[in-house]
Amino acid sequence: MSAGKTFRKIVTWVLGIALIIFFVFFYGVVPWFLTGIVTTSRFHFHDPNDGKTPKDFGMDFQPVEFRSSDNILLKGWYAPASGLAKGTIIYCHGQNRTRVEMLPYAAFAHTLGYNGLLFDLRHQGVSGGNVGSVGYWERLDAEAAVHYALSHEKAARPIILWGVSMGAAAGLMAAADSPDASAVISDSTFLNFPELIRHHYELFLGIIRRRWWWFPPLPSFPLADEVLYWSAWRAHFSPSDFDLEKAVRKINPRPVLFIAVQGDPRMPPEYAKTLFADATSPRKELVVLGGSRHGEGFKFANKQYEEAVTEFLKNIAPEGQANSSRR
Repeated sequence: MSAGKTFRKIVTWVLGIALIIFFVFFYGVVPWFLTGIVTTSRFHFHDPNDGKTPKDFGMDFQPVEFRSSDNILLKGWYAPASGLAKGTIIYCHGQNRTRVEMLPYAAFAHTLGYNGLLFDLRHQGVSGGNVGSVGYWERLDAEAAVHYALSHEKAARPIILWGVSMGAAAGLMAAADSPDASAVISDSTFLNFPELIRHHYELFLGIIRRRWWWFPPLPSFPLADEVLYWSAWRAHFSPSDFDLEKAVRKINPRPVLFIAVQGDPRMPPEYAKTLFADATSPRKELVVLGGSRHGEGFKFANKQYEEAVTEFLKNIAPEGQANSSRR
């Protein structure tokens, strides 16, 4: 065999092996890694309020724990209103966050006269659970929080679920199944699980190509589809069952406040507008805030955010109709 043929053969083998490695990495290792971020990895984004409690925000509180209907131990804080409670708000934090994310929200609502229950969703903070599901099974945590507030704390009605991102998804899903939830404040959530995965795949690919311009464009099939179905498989649910548009329709005619940030690349305001259109409640509201960071409308457009929530809550629990139950 001539030296030229030998060289070409070696090059062919090397290219073939490189191609195999490429496909195994991008269509095997990468989707498995990404599904782990969605479901089994357990890390916590730094929060400026880490280590703080409701006491640091001027609220009395007591530690609480309760179990979801599928026996996940959940831990949190119950902060009763200072006087006659106008109602009770259940706070649901976002992905890779903990209850401390919701402390500023609870402090604001406390000034309006509401009890608050803040807790770590499953697989987050100090709560139990080995798998997260971006809101699907977390809906059971929100339902358990509603049940705990009413049965153990004898908390004042109405019960409002207030969530951000994953917490908003959990709140909407929980309200769809729980008639005890009187209203929902949904901040920066998505439409359904397949859309969530495919949209984030495009964002991920965009980040890669901005950093490495030479990186080849990869079609969504099969990578995004692998992440979609492997995530659902690892979290033990069907993607078609995780649909927030269906949940909103089931919540009707109870009121929902939809909040979005104009420049949010992860959960664009079109999502909130679509969910708003799905709702038929005469007391539905939509507010799109200025900003460009996901889930940070309360921080960067605080005045407009608080005004929208204040007006929304007035329509649910008008002045002069406060529940006599303090706890």
